[in-house]
Amino acid sequence: MDVNVHEFFLILFLILISAKIFGELFAYLKLPAVLGEVFAGLVLGPSLLGIVQPNEILKVLAEIGIILLLFEVGLETDVKKLKDAGTKSVVVALVGAIIPFILGYAVSHYLLELPILISLFIGGTLTATSIGITIRALKDMGKHRTSVAQIVIGAAVIDDIIGVVLLVMIYDFVLTGEINLYTTARILFLIFIFFTIAPVLASIVSKFIHVYDKHFKKADGFIPSMIICLILLFAYLSHLFGAPEILGAFTAGLALSRRFFLPFGISFQSDQGFLERVESNMKPIIQLFTPIFFVMVGVSVNLRVIDLSSSDFWIISIVLLIIAIFGKMAGAFLIRKMSMLKKIIVGTAMVPRGEVGLVFAELGRTTEIFNDEIYAILVFVIIVTTIIPPLMLKWLFRLEET
Repeated sequence: MDVNVHEFFLILFLILISAKIFGELFAYLKLPAVLGEVFAGLVLGPSLLGIVQPNEILKVLAEIGIILLLFEVGLETDVKKLKDAGTKSVVVALVGAIIPFILGYAVSHYLLELPILISLFIGGTLTATSIGITIRALKDMGKHRTSVAQIVIGAAVIDDIIGVVLLVMIYDFVLTGEINLYTTARILFLIFIFFTIAPVLASIVSKFIHVYDKHFKKADGFIPSMIICLILLFAYLSHLFGAPEILGAFTAGLALSRRFFLPFGISFQSDQGFLERVESNMKPIIQLFTPIFFVMVGVSVNLRVIDLSSSDFWIISIVLLIIAIFGKMAGAFLIRKMSMLKKIIVGTAMVPRGEVGLVFAELGRTTEIFNDEIYAILVFVIIVTTIIPPLMLKWLFRLEET
């Protein structure tokens, strides 16, 4: 792809400066800064000014941003709390994926009388959860190390596995008219293998970095350079172990290349002093790349496709919104020995669709499964479920503290 270099520099400048300006503005208004960065994308993208259009280079930079954010989460994750949250995370993830998918499909097919294929894609879109939006919102509020956050992190990882498998099954159905159980089983097996070997490889690699950092003379920037190289390697390996050939980088971008290396980050925690050096070295790089991801989430949305004057639009949107919100929250209410307020917080944290929902919607549009109206409805649902939860989380945490 030919790229006009000086124009790209200008676009990157606009993305970074607008992310900082709107992020600071939203923070000043006591709103999550991540919403300011998404809003910056709405301003720069086709929704308003139309200055920035998604392209492969920006998508790569955005992926690096979310990879680094999840690496930081791995560094800061309390392993004991994550293990303790295991069963709760599974319940939240499974129920929060199954109910929106079934209700989304059933309402679309039986109530709205849409074809089976469209209904399946609508159900799939409602199943997705954006861990990036949620984790960033929790970090903005200083709540990313709480027990509630560990449940959400675990549930979001499981949710991603479900999302990838579901996307593959639906895409197979688009191509062949039937569900290929062999392909689905293969993907599940490869994901299981990766989860098995990732902690071992992560431990070996982190120990190598630790020993080299401690005993050998090294050039400046050794720690961040090695960590970024290894994060990218793990991201690639996760793609090799799980991303299906039929979707390639598209699916890898959805989940596998940026989610399943949390053990790599966690394995650095054996030496607190070294961990602190890793964090201090990586933080400026993370803070540089992460906003690009959230701005690109906003750029990927086109508000102009939405026809607010259509009564059908509002009826279908409201029905799907109810399913999208309460379907995701349902799993949290099944958690035992937890206060109702914390259950609501966990459920709310699972609601954002963000870039993951957009992947489903965009695939439906590019394969001409969705017409313009259905696509607009799903974009509207994704926007609302992306913007409202961080605001609700801020209010709910404030309520918890009183």
